[in-house]
Amino acid sequence: MNQASTSTPEYDVAIVGAGFTGLSAALDLARAGQRVLVLDGDSGPGGLAGTFQFRDGVTIEKFYHHWFDNDLYVPQLVRELGLEGEIQIMPSKTGMYFNGRHWRLSTPLDLLRFKPLSLFDRIRLGLLVLQVRRVKDWRAIEHLTIREWLEPLCGKNVYRVVWQPLIENKFGIFADAINAVWMWKKLVLRGSTRDAKGGEQLAYFKGGFGRLAQAMADEITRLGGTVQYAAPVTGISSDATVQQQGQQIQALHTAARSYTAREYLFTPALPIIADIFQNGSGADPAWLASLRRVKYLANACLVLQLDRSLSDTYWLNVNDPGFPFVGVIEHTNFDSPANYEGKHIVFLSRYLAKEDPLWGMEDGAYLDFALSHLQRMFPAMQRDWICDYQIWRADYAQPVTERNYSSYVPPVETPFANARISSMAQIYPEDRGTNYAIREGRAAARALLARLGGER
Repeated sequence: MNQASTSTPEYDVAIVGAGFTGLSAALDLARAGQRVLVLDGDSGPGGLAGTFQFRDGVTIEKFYHHWFDNDLYVPQLVRELGLEGEIQIMPSKTGMYFNGRHWRLSTPLDLLRFKPLSLFDRIRLGLLVLQVRRVKDWRAIEHLTIREWLEPLCGKNVYRVVWQPLIENKFGIFADAINAVWMWKKLVLRGSTRDAKGGEQLAYFKGGFGRLAQAMADEITRLGGTVQYAAPVTGISSDATVQQQGQQIQALHTAARSYTAREYLFTPALPIIADIFQNGSGADPAWLASLRRVKYLANACLVLQLDRSLSDTYWLNVNDPGFPFVGVIEHTNFDSPANYEGKHIVFLSRYLAKEDPLWGMEDGAYLDFALSHLQRMFPAMQRDWICDYQIWRADYAQPVTERNYSSYVPPVETPFANARISSMAQIYPEDRGTNYAIREGRAAARALLARLGGER
């Protein structure tokens, strides 16, 4: 490993991670005239919003994505890049699979037709968003689990039919530990995206979020920054000799070489950041433990390319016990199949602990497992409908926000005077998402510019 140079740092800011947080920070810093380096272990930009190609060249995200029409930060960034013509806003078709049947749940009228609930319970479910909006301070419910908070509002039967299966499919072994803020924020956001008729409008970037990430990376490069892929950061060097300034990072290390900067920003999942600092930093063990205190769920996402559609629903929540997927997302019921060479794209998402046997299942066996359940929902489906498929796995897909999460989630500041962290686990009380990743990346850039003394 090359030793870090003791001369003038090569960069003003070195950023670990080329997801939307890291790219947003890098873009603003580069616009301000800073010398920026972005390092990422993947083969391209975007992080969890990155894309891939099927064998026929059709490009799609590894994990399903859209944004809501009331999100601010994604469309603002798109406009700044001069790409506002690439935004598509479309109505969403949502539904539920329950008790062996598909139910449409896109509008209030659909809700009134949802016969698994009594008329009284349907009304209670419809009024839930109004009750949720009365919560003005999320800290007041942070000590409660989702069940403890939601069941008294909507009733035990509504919770059992509508919410419990989704929470259990989403969080698995952590289902009874998630605090109420997670669900509160979801309900508030979804309620505020409805149009005058009660429908929901969603937005998408033509060609996928990976294409937007690439446009950001290209602009960073055009402004003189450097974005390097296939370069996972393995450790750091630090210096604590100048005690009045505090411990500082001297360099980042990859397998190929070391990089020096005046300031450092770390954007991966907190356990990955802990692993980086574990190697060579001399970091306080208590601080490293605080990074590892936040639990995560992994995600296995099966992406199917089909020659025909499964249904006319975009987002189908799976509420039947015994089904292993939180949802069946038929992307081409949102964005037209014409944009995918006439093919139909379906995502099957499963959140799980990495100890789950399914996590290590070979791809072909996982496909067989998934199809055995999918064909129960869509009996007409045949295996030869599948033109191609890919399975993507993310070790740290969903932070687990337990009771009183705000009391233990690490702050963005670190024990190192020239290092800052900004990860999706710190977006709380919002849940992870591209919109908030952009917001936090830009906030990090402002903080770093203030420390650097503004524009050079």
